[in-house]
Amino acid sequence: MLNLATIAAAANYLRNQGTPQALLNPKPGTSAVVTALIAAEKSAKRSSTDHSLSDLNGTWKLGFITGTKKARQQAKGALGAGRFLPQFLNIRIAYEVAEPGSDRGTVCNSVTLGPLTLTLSGPIRFYPKPSVLAFDFTHAIVTMTGVEIYSGDMRGGRERAATFYDLPLKETAFFTYFAIDERYIAARGKGGGLALWTKVSSIL
Repeated sequence: MLNLATIAAAANYLRNQGTPQALLNPKPGTSAVVTALIAAEKSAKRSSTDHSLSDLNGTWKLGFITGTKKARQQAKGALGAGRFLPQFLNIRIAYEVAEPGSDRGTVCNSVTLGPLTLTLSGPIRFYPKPSVLAFDFTHAIVTMTGVEIYSGDMRGGRERAATFYDLPLKETAFFTYFAIDERYIAARGKGGGLALWTKVSSIL
């Protein structure tokens, strides 16, 4: 399908940034990527394919965003149709399943700029239909050149983590995943933004 081919081309471009393979994987146009993501989203809604949390297990690097509806309005078109993130901005999300077959686990989202890394973590829950992953960030860690300089709960994080699985989906943050591949994942956030991540490997 054309939409998946475009998404795969965007993922290949992101995976090969800064390597000799980059010349073989040109960057697709941002409008084409957004169009492909929206088409894949519509297709996923019609699909009967079931996914599980284990399909998301691993570490993924954020590479393409459109921003939330609110952010796009505030930026007044500055984001355009979407944006490939620069290579130096290292934003990664890692999912870990609590146990095989479980719909529960943990998430770690890290942002690295130079020697500084901020990592937010917390509980997750996966709803197979329509591949919605609910999450909450309840703990923060800050490191400088790999040395921890801060670690603590966020806004009553311990209590929120204890009650997370009792909350209805509408009261949590979540991503709705519509493209799940061994090389990339794509989702729409609760705020309306689209995002594309690529699987972390030795070349990232």
